[in-house]
Amino acid sequence: MQTESIELSILSLFAPISFFIFLICQKISSKESLSFFLDHDFSKPQAFHGEPIARIGGLASLISLIIFFILYYLIFEKILYDYLFVSLTLFLIGLLDDIKISINPKTRLILMIIFLTFFISYFSIDILRVDLNFLNNWLENRFFQLSFILLCFLFVINGSNLIDGFNGLISIHLLIINALLLFINLIYGNMELSVFITAQIIILFSFLLFNFPKAKMFLGDGGAYLFGALIALNVIKTNNLIPEITSFFFCIILFYLFFEVFFSFFRKIFEKKNPLKPDDNHLHMLLFKKLNKKIEAKKANFLTSLILNSYYAVLILPSIFFTENGFICRYLFLTLLFIYILTYYYFRKDSFINNEKI
Repeated sequence: MQTESIELSILSLFAPISFFIFLICQKISSKESLSFFLDHDFSKPQAFHGEPIARIGGLASLISLIIFFILYYLIFEKILYDYLFVSLTLFLIGLLDDIKISINPKTRLILMIIFLTFFISYFSIDILRVDLNFLNNWLENRFFQLSFILLCFLFVINGSNLIDGFNGLISIHLLIINALLLFINLIYGNMELSVFITAQIIILFSFLLFNFPKAKMFLGDGGAYLFGALIALNVIKTNNLIPEITSFFFCIILFYLFFEVFFSFFRKIFEKKNPLKPDDNHLHMLLFKKLNKKIEAKKANFLTSLILNSYYAVLILPSIFFTENGFICRYLFLTLLFIYILTYYYFRKDSFINNEKI
């Protein structure tokens, strides 16, 4: 009981600290010396804002995270080296674009692969089991295990970056995922991981206050990569700590991040586009275009986030009651992929018809 009281006290102290870090970063981001954080590029496909906004949310998140690592050490006398180095490195890769140091998508992907491969090997980040027997046999091979975990990280990290761009879209989405992971870890008594996930929720909520409904800052690529790496580690650790829960449940809560990348990659190849370059035909962008025909862009921006995240929450809700049922969760996951494809082509068809009329 005394330990729980200390944890709650530390988290209560951390919440206002995190908020003030974001407040300070938001205030100083308008200074001329930090103008390189301002996003002036309104022509890129993923830009849906009409005024310069600082991509400093990732830096504020990292500062908050480092402060929490210090507090976490005071509680548990443990340093989360895997979380620290993976998230910091991925943040720095994304930061290059945030401060306008241009590197092409292929080079960025190669950097991510190199560093992730090193950290996965060095910190022995493993997936202990999945609910497919043939895959479990393959995971006994270290090279396959490494490749599989690397792909998991890449899908989640790039998925986080891909759906970033609308006010609240990525932050609300990650809040939902972390809230589910926190709920599960608390039920099964994983207090240390629960405390760290709670800290991430506090950071995301602090950012949301400055990004939704009106954006005063963006996460930027650095922030999207940072939280993508954190979510990937949260899921892997929860999967390993709680063998009772089917791995397909984790596939369900990550389906949007994963399938947005997977589907978009092959869609662009089919359309004879470079799969590594952004375009404006992702699901959230199509929904925004549809809304923007009826309401002003500022409202359409944050409504896109609310609608998509509400849709996502409703779709994954049934899985919460079947977390230990691999059979049901497996088919729920496949159903979600099918629903995504139907939803995407509904909006794509609508966008195509409207363009034809114009």
